[in-house]
Amino acid sequence: MQKDQSIVASQRVADILAERILAGDLAPGTRIKQDELADELETSRIPVRDALRMLEARGLVTMRANAGARVASLSRRDLEVSYEIRERIEPLLLADSVPHLTAEDMADLRDVMERHENVCDAGEAIALGREFHWISYRRHSSPLLAQIVERVWDTTQSYRRAYMRLAMDAADGEPRRPRGIEHRLLFDAICKREVETAQAALVMHIRRTRTGLLRYGHLLSGSLAEPAPRVYEGAE
Repeated sequence: MQKDQSIVASQRVADILAERILAGDLAPGTRIKQDELADELETSRIPVRDALRMLEARGLVTMRANAGARVASLSRRDLEVSYEIRERIEPLLLADSVPHLTAEDMADLRDVMERHENVCDAGEAIALGREFHWISYRRHSSPLLAQIVERVWDTTQSYRRAYMRLAMDAADGEPRRPRGIEHRLLFDAICKREVETAQAALVMHIRRTRTGLLRYGHLLSGSLAEPAPRVYEGAE
């Protein structure tokens, strides 16, 4: 029973930290102080330490001897390889899923696509974009591929969010709505069950994002140059 409680406590800490990292509350390179986090969450250091190991396995945290734990950060090459992986694996996942998508799936896909086209908040745009793609993959039969894709998405999400904010800023400082042409092309191909066309649209979409991230990486928060260390002092 005590072991089960320890696992539950560790998973709770891991879920909280993962949510903060994926939401952008903890930027790449941010130092995580285990003592302060344990005090904040009213737990011992053991669940915190175990949670950090869980997140290290997911690629969200790095741990080094005598250096503690930090939110994982990517080099320019890391990001480039991540997107090369996406370009190769996600079309396979899509091809596995598309023939089995239902009318309800298509309706869900359309709903998320239309909401995404009208959003002006970068965080919401990232969440809806992620939901759109996962709906298109939801009928897959390849859990290993899905796990790889999810890991790559998680480890690059901070950079995609920063890039989305940059892309949504107009010259006058007013938010600019993201364009949904690529999602529309992908959606239309999926609805027609044109798998190869859908794959081509998906690769184009992923490649365009990769190009933008690499081109403007020097402008992104916690970006592809080595980020300045920042101490995590706990939630506000």
